[in-house]
Amino acid sequence: MKSKINIRLVGIAILAVIATVIGITIIYYSLFQKQVRADLSVSAKLLKDTHYFESVNIDIDEIDLSTDLNELRVTWIDEDGTVLYDNDASAELLSNHNDRPEIQEAFDKGSGEAIRKSDTMNKTTFYYAVLLDNGTVLRVATNAQSLWSVFMSAAPIIALIILLIIAICIFISHMLTKQLLLPIETMAENLGDSDYESPYKELEPLAEMLRSQHTDILAAAKARQDFTANVSHELKTPLTAISGYAELLDGGMVGEEQQKHFYQEIRKNADRLLALINDIIRLSDLDRKGHEPSFGVIDLYEVVKECMDELTVNAKQRNVNISLDGESCNVHGSKDMLKELVENLAQNAIRYNNAGGEVWVSVTKRDGRSVLTVKDNGIGIPASEQQRIFERFYRVDKSRSKATGGTGLGLAIVKHIVEIHDAKIELDSAPGVGTTISVLF
Repeated sequence: MKSKINIRLVGIAILAVIATVIGITIIYYSLFQKQVRADLSVSAKLLKDTHYFESVNIDIDEIDLSTDLNELRVTWIDEDGTVLYDNDASAELLSNHNDRPEIQEAFDKGSGEAIRKSDTMNKTTFYYAVLLDNGTVLRVATNAQSLWSVFMSAAPIIALIILLIIAICIFISHMLTKQLLLPIETMAENLGDSDYESPYKELEPLAEMLRSQHTDILAAAKARQDFTANVSHELKTPLTAISGYAELLDGGMVGEEQQKHFYQEIRKNADRLLALINDIIRLSDLDRKGHEPSFGVIDLYEVVKECMDELTVNAKQRNVNISLDGESCNVHGSKDMLKELVENLAQNAIRYNNAGGEVWVSVTKRDGRSVLTVKDNGIGIPASEQQRIFERFYRVDKSRSKATGGTGLGLAIVKHIVEIHDAKIELDSAPGVGTTISVLF
C-alpha cells in the first residue's frame, strides 16, 4: 500500500510538472509571437516615417540596410508585385511577391502580416507589410525559433526539474504515507479494544466494521476449535467402547452369559456413533451457504400430526405421555425441515423428562403468527444455562443425555432450521418445573 501511494504521488507530481511546463511554454510562445509582431510593426512604421522609400526613382544601388538592421529583413515591393529592393538577396533573383498574403492585405487594408513556418529550418518567419504613400509596399521580416525548438531548448532544464521534483516527492510521499497509515496501523493493532477511537472520523465506520468482523472471526475460530474438540471427544467415546468390547470378545475373555450383553453394548454404541455422524452431516448441510431448500405453503398442524406416531412409540418406551392439540396453521417453509424441527424438540422433551411425565405439543395462532409449542414437566433448565442450550454438544445433564442416546446436536439443528425460516424461538424453563419451547413463524 505504501509503495502504491508513493508511486501515485510521484506520478501526479511528474504529470503536474510536465503539464505546467507545456502550458507555460505555450503561453510564453504566444506572448513572444505577439511581441515579435508588435516589434515588426514598429520597425515598419519607423522605416515608413523616414521616407527612405518614397520615390520609385531612387537609385536602388544606393540603398544598403544590410548592416544597419540586425536580423531584420527589409523588402520593398512595387505596385505590380515586383521586388524593388531586398537587403538579404538580390531583387532581380526574387520572384513576384503579389501572391504573398501579407502583401495582398497591405494593398487592400494598408497593412498586413503573416507567419510562415519552415519545417526544414525548424524556424518561423514573421512578416509585416505596410503600404507607403507612393503606392508601394514595404515589408519587414524576422526569423524566430519554432515552438518545438523553444521546448527542446528548455528540455535539459525541464528534465533536471523533473528529477529534482521526483526526489522531493519520494521523500515527502514517504513521510506523508507514514503519517497517513500510522493511525490505520494503530487502529488495526487495537481492533480488540472497543474503547479505542480512530483519529480520523472518516475511519470510524470502517473501524466498527473491522472490529465486528474481527470479533466474528475470533468467535468462529473458537467455535471451530470447540466443535473439533467436541467432535473428537464424542466420536472417541463410542469408538473406544466398541473397540474394547470387540477386543474382549475376540480374545475369548468373556463368558457365554456375558457375550449377549457385550453385543448389545457394541450395537448401542454403534447406533450412538451413527446418530452423531448423521447429526454432524446434517449440521454441515445447514451451515452450507447457497443451499436453498425448496419452500412452499405447509400446514404445520398436519406436519406435527404425521410425526406423532413415531413420537408416541418413543414416549411409551420411556414411560412418558405425549399429546397433540391445536388447529390448522399454514406456514411458508420446508416440510422436511419442519418435521426435523418437531422431532428434535419433542425427542428432547421426552428424553429429559421423568417417568410418568407429560409432553404437550400444540399448534396455534398468536397475533397473526403460527406458533409451535412443545411443553414438558421434566427436569427443567437452570437460568444460568438457558443461553447455552442451543450450542453444539452442550448438555445440561450429561449423564442423562448419554444414557438416553442424545448427541447434543438436536437443539443446534433446531436453531439453524428456525433461522432458515426467519422464525423466532422462545424458551421458558425452571428446574423441577419443566420446559416450554415455542417457535413463532
